[in-house]
Amino acid sequence: ILRIISAYNGDLGLIAMNGNTPLHYAAEGGFTNCCKFIGQRGCDPTWRNLLTQTPRAVAKEGGFKAAAAQLRKIEATFKKMSKAGAKEDNPQWALRLYDWSLEHQAALRNAFEKVSQGDGMVPKDDFISVIKTQCAFVDVEQIQSIAEMHEGSHPEGINIEEFFKGSKYLQKNYLITSFGPKGKKGKKGKKRRGKKGIAVPVPICVIPKSACPRREDGIPEYMIEVIQGIANSYHFNRDHPSAHPVHDDRAWYIDEPRKTYMNINYLVRAGDILSLQKAFEEGVPVDIKDKYYKTPLMTACASGNIDVVQYLLEKGAHVNTTDNFMWTALHHACYNGHLDIAELLVKAGAAVDAPAIGNATPLMRAIEICRLDIVYFLITAGADIQITNSNGKNALDIAKVFADSRIIDLLQNIMENLSEVPEKKTEKEKVVKPKSPATPMPVEVQAVTKEISPPVVEKSVLEETTHSLKDSVIYLNSLITSGATRRDDITFKPRKIWAPDAATEELVRKQELLRERSTLDGHSESFTTPFNRKFME
Repeated sequence: ILRIISAYNGDLGLIAMNGNTPLHYAAEGGFTNCCKFIGQRGCDPTWRNLLTQTPRAVAKEGGFKAAAAQLRKIEATFKKMSKAGAKEDNPQWALRLYDWSLEHQAALRNAFEKVSQGDGMVPKDDFISVIKTQCAFVDVEQIQSIAEMHEGSHPEGINIEEFFKGSKYLQKNYLITSFGPKGKKGKKGKKRRGKKGIAVPVPICVIPKSACPRREDGIPEYMIEVIQGIANSYHFNRDHPSAHPVHDDRAWYIDEPRKTYMNINYLVRAGDILSLQKAFEEGVPVDIKDKYYKTPLMTACASGNIDVVQYLLEKGAHVNTTDNFMWTALHHACYNGHLDIAELLVKAGAAVDAPAIGNATPLMRAIEICRLDIVYFLITAGADIQITNSNGKNALDIAKVFADSRIIDLLQNIMENLSEVPEKKTEKEKVVKPKSPATPMPVEVQAVTKEISPPVVEKSVLEETTHSLKDSVIYLNSLITSGATRRDDITFKPRKIWAPDAATEELVRKQELLRERSTLDGHSESFTTPFNRKFME
């Protein structure tokens, strides 16, 4: 805004009734760049207000050290230029021309293109005529001096880009680029010698827009339509919901809501199975990944929603799909302390020893949050405790780092038993191998199939009888004489069937189940993962 005011010949040295200049107000707010710009554009930095304070005194009073230091430099430059016979390196007309050219850059470029030689160069005479026509506050002598400064480096003409840059007729400290953030300079010195680290192939944490699958309307596939259930406080009672769509007449006096699209993983966290069901029926893949490479199953496992996990597994979600860190759904379930979900995933065929990007297994994630029950379950499910991560640490080493004595004792006992097993095997090889007892599973399977087979036969007989009745001439003749074929269809079709709203009892019961589940799993309200704990600290 200050640059625009300067471009249109605004006076940046005006004095208010209390004696303050714009420089006083910029110093009062501690705006260093504003102080620098206003001081360079002609405002007197030595002016005192009615309280006999200079802008630098105002900045010191407010505790703005950077602004006070900048104002000290402006005062020194102003005093130097105020001396008799001092040559002004950056005249005010040149500063105004620079601000004006940046503000009218598009119009000037169009005018220069008409007289350009095709390579971004403009002849000197054409340059002077364009500036004289467009800019009224600069005289011909001043324009010629600007043209001569640019003509020295390029005898064939004047470079337009150099003119807009302004470095030919203004010092670097007065250019608009000097007000931007300064980059950090690297430390000088000898470079360290040593082995170069191995570059870990970590994918980008966000899927690029070019690789994100989209629908025909341009919306990403992971954005699905939300089924909105509208409850009216006057006509809908949550304690006594409508038992039939005919009773629910909200569609006649409530406007249908607009379509809303939401990230599928947000709906997974909220447990909106109806919206998920509609999306899957419309062809959205069950294992669709959002821009953070997370599938709905991973999100459900991390949030602990076991109902959604069961639903996704029934829909065919792949349990061993990985994200950008090579984490599977089992990694997320173990790291967030959900034992029941981990059991469900293992039954569905999840790899117990799936390695992440640091070769960390779900067992190591369970050890990090100090969950003995999950550690014991994974070991009984066949997890290998001797696997090492990229740092060369196995499960026992990680347990010692997190200092849970229960998990350390459990892993030490298992490690000791593993060392004793090979010795026992060598002794047993000499003894005659006993016959393995027959497992009772095949007998149970046969018994179940025997129980299931009779109803199938009965069902087929019933189907034959019903089929034969419908095809009989006597049955069809009786329908004609009774007038059944001439009946009018008076079926009532509701205008809209809303999503079933949860009653109060259902919501309360759901909260009770969540509390019971959290207490059984050993969760507490203060439970946090190591990542969240470190982030909060």
